[in-house]
Amino acid sequence: MATTVNPRDTFDSTLRSARSTVAFRETINLAVDSFRASKARFLLTMLGMVIGSASIVLVVAVGLTGKQYALDTISGLGPNKVEMQYSGGQVMGPNNVSIQDYMTREDMDAVDQQVPGIIASSPMLEFHDRISIGNGQSRDAMLLGVSPQYKQVRNLQVRAGRFFDDQDALTHAKVAVVVGPMAKELFGSFQKAIGQTLSIRGIPFTVIGVFEESTNTYGNSEISNHTMLVPYEVARYFTGSDTLKEIFFSMDSPKDVEPGAARIMKLIKSRHRATSEYTAQTFTDILSTLRKIMDMLTVVLTLASAITLIVSGVGIMNSMLANVQARIKESGIRKALGATSREIRLQFLTESVFLSLSGGLIGTLFGIGLPLSVRLFTDIHIPIPWGGAIAALTTSMLVGIVFGTLPANRAAKLDPVATLKYE
Repeated sequence: MATTVNPRDTFDSTLRSARSTVAFRETINLAVDSFRASKARFLLTMLGMVIGSASIVLVVAVGLTGKQYALDTISGLGPNKVEMQYSGGQVMGPNNVSIQDYMTREDMDAVDQQVPGIIASSPMLEFHDRISIGNGQSRDAMLLGVSPQYKQVRNLQVRAGRFFDDQDALTHAKVAVVVGPMAKELFGSFQKAIGQTLSIRGIPFTVIGVFEESTNTYGNSEISNHTMLVPYEVARYFTGSDTLKEIFFSMDSPKDVEPGAARIMKLIKSRHRATSEYTAQTFTDILSTLRKIMDMLTVVLTLASAITLIVSGVGIMNSMLANVQARIKESGIRKALGATSREIRLQFLTESVFLSLSGGLIGTLFGIGLPLSVRLFTDIHIPIPWGGAIAALTTSMLVGIVFGTLPANRAAKLDPVATLKYE
């Protein structure tokens, strides 16, 4: 059965909607007129909101910049690196002699063939020896036998010359790449080191390159200030062994690191005794923890800067109370002409929100404009804190509502008869 619509009900609904729209528009106009009538007072009141909002946005920008710098610094050591290390365990060798169950080059080759997502790998042989630099001088040095892909896996930066390549490894070339501090100590500069000859146990090596880590680890990695890199095939001459304590792998993307590390670990353990222990080190856990720490620090600093907005809210409340007192007669006239307490309350609350939100908007624009200017006119890449901008505007609006409620309620409760007699 069809429902009949009463034309009278439709008309009343439309009329109420029109009145509500007109009343809200009138409230906005009154708020703008009030601002124009007391520009100096309102601008000074807004200043606190401007400073508070700008500080929130800038604090978030600083937090994001610090977070990105810290993550980039750690990622510079090799963002997708998986470092396999021998931790312990023995096997019985000839004549019942116990020997260490180290990894081998065959382990690395097996991983390269069977684990998907690996784009580079390198074995590492480590030994310490004295090197001769001529004129009867010698120095202690740490030599690492690695493959040409070690440069990619460890994200090394070649500062002068070149890194040894596959051809050098294939021909067992007696070449070396020295770390930056060592090159300066022995030869005075990076460029002067290129082409120099160093002797290891009487075997001459030609320095073909100088390298540095992308991020300074201050000796907390396998690379020290007296490190020389030589082809792995050549390093075997000095160690007389094919066993490896460490093997480096580089995955195709960060999301492949943890699954890849698990597969590598499983495969290597399957090739050795069950009692042998190996560890797979990645930066995933470190990066995840660092993100949480930096996010929490940003939140704490943002909440601290939000106190400025609360203090500014007290200033808005005082200004609005003075505004209510100055416009007592106006409120009485409006009530006498038919304005309800709700409309009076909405008028003063709108003025409070308009005041706080205007200051918040100006401060937010300033807070966003500063990082944008730095990005446009310098090479520094500062993240744009859109989340901080939303937080600043939201907080500004809430401050206007909370601290504008008391003055608005006081204006709404005024007696129209008493207000008309007010001088």
